[in-house]
Amino acid sequence: MNKGSTFKWLLLLVSAIALLAGCGQSTTEKESAQTEPANSQVQTELIYASAKDINDMNPHLYTGSMPAQGMVYESLVENTPDGIKPLLAESWGISEDGKTYTFHLRQDVKFHDGEPFNAEAVKQNIDAVQANAEKHAWIKLSTKITSVKVLDEHTVELTLSEAYYPALVELSMTRPYVFISPKDFKDGGTKDGVSGFHGTGPYKLTAHKVEENATFEANEDYWGGAPAIKKITSKVLPAGETTFLALQKGEINFVFTDDRGADSIDVEAMDQLAESGGYQVVRSEAMNTNMIVANSSRENSPVQETAVREALWVAIDRETISKDIFNGTQTVADTLFSANVNYAKVDLKKREYDPEMAKNLLDQAGWTLADGKEVRTKNGQPLAMKLYYDSNSSSQKIQAELIQYSMKELGVQLEIVGEESTSIANRRATGEYDLLFNQTWGLAYDPQSTIAAFTSDSAYKHTTSGIAKADELYKKIDAVMVSTDEASRQSLYDDIMKIVHDEALFIPITNGRVTVVAPENLDGISFKQTQYELPFEKMNFKYIN
Repeated sequence: MNKGSTFKWLLLLVSAIALLAGCGQSTTEKESAQTEPANSQVQTELIYASAKDINDMNPHLYTGSMPAQGMVYESLVENTPDGIKPLLAESWGISEDGKTYTFHLRQDVKFHDGEPFNAEAVKQNIDAVQANAEKHAWIKLSTKITSVKVLDEHTVELTLSEAYYPALVELSMTRPYVFISPKDFKDGGTKDGVSGFHGTGPYKLTAHKVEENATFEANEDYWGGAPAIKKITSKVLPAGETTFLALQKGEINFVFTDDRGADSIDVEAMDQLAESGGYQVVRSEAMNTNMIVANSSRENSPVQETAVREALWVAIDRETISKDIFNGTQTVADTLFSANVNYAKVDLKKREYDPEMAKNLLDQAGWTLADGKEVRTKNGQPLAMKLYYDSNSSSQKIQAELIQYSMKELGVQLEIVGEESTSIANRRATGEYDLLFNQTWGLAYDPQSTIAAFTSDSAYKHTTSGIAKADELYKKIDAVMVSTDEASRQSLYDDIMKIVHDEALFIPITNGRVTVVAPENLDGISFKQTQYELPFEKMNFKYIN
């Protein structure tokens, strides 16, 4: 049986239920049916399926659902296709030396509990984030802020230790620099938890049954105008057939990519819903990169070797993954960042799918396959590694099985392990992994956020620290973040991307995008410059029965 037929057989045995990961842009493509939605009696409510609970909604920590937090909390500025725009700050100024930012706040904003949003609230929130510095070290801005001053009721001054060009971008992120009512603070801060979840956003969290559902109701006093969708429910459902049947029965009426990489239904199921009537499929443009992260600092593991990592790279059939697993809705990724990410147009060698090259790389590195054996060895050590994937993501599971099969053909023993995303994130932070699935932050954050994470103990420090040029890499990362010259910045990014590419630390698989399945009569579906949120407040139904 050849490789292609074997994989087809594998796909028939596995429940291929992959909703696509990715990041959003305002441009979309639509595939829709022309009939009235079966659940059209619910014309002001969306009920969406989530493979996971919303968890802790404290916006200054990282366990909560980002789509949920994006409905409740807001930042000073917003990242858009046209650059940084006002949000809670109507305007701002930057000092000539790039160290001081003066924000002029909206004067008509209140928190959900009625407390005024003002300069003092901004100071208290940013101070609360900074009080938990170790947790936020992956965000370079957190290491640059030296003071937050209240100039008057609606003017606040943020001072940095040095110029930092991504400051406004990082202030626009879904977390942690967003604002919760100071009345929700515990002991004057948020790092040890909060007593409530009152933001300034278009929706209020009004109910939460752990591992069952969460209810968000429209903020009728929202400064941007009351949303047309009056109620949004996040319902925890197992991915796959359960979610598909819930859509068919009208128990839910909205599905979108989970921010932590979990899938809900596969491409064929989405198309089937659209064709059968009542639903539309809306996809953003491709922006982020789904990848395998290789731990160069893993002691006593073959993954420490560049040749092994490069062999893995050329042994993965990304074209098959794109076509057969994602039905072409995710495109093949050849580099860590897609070409439309700022500073990412770098001349890097292309590594095509080439199993014979993979074998040669391993042979040359001393990993040999003895007659009659199935696993290569070197100095008595077997070429054995583990690949971790999100157990809630069936697409990752199928990819892992295909990659496992490909590695077996090379004489590589690859054990695949499915775990909860929180467990995988913990492995990434502790370095307890050989290989794991992950994704870049996406258009709103890259390249600076993913690259800054190369130096963070809680992110990719273990991934990068085992290479010979680690110190040079970290120095260049520090330099690029404070660069004020565009040409110098591009040159530094070129060097950074070339180092990690040559070392095959981040093995790109596909460029993903956000996918939404929604009632056919729902208008206003769009995407932000991030895969972690949807602008629900812009949506509305065309009619009500």
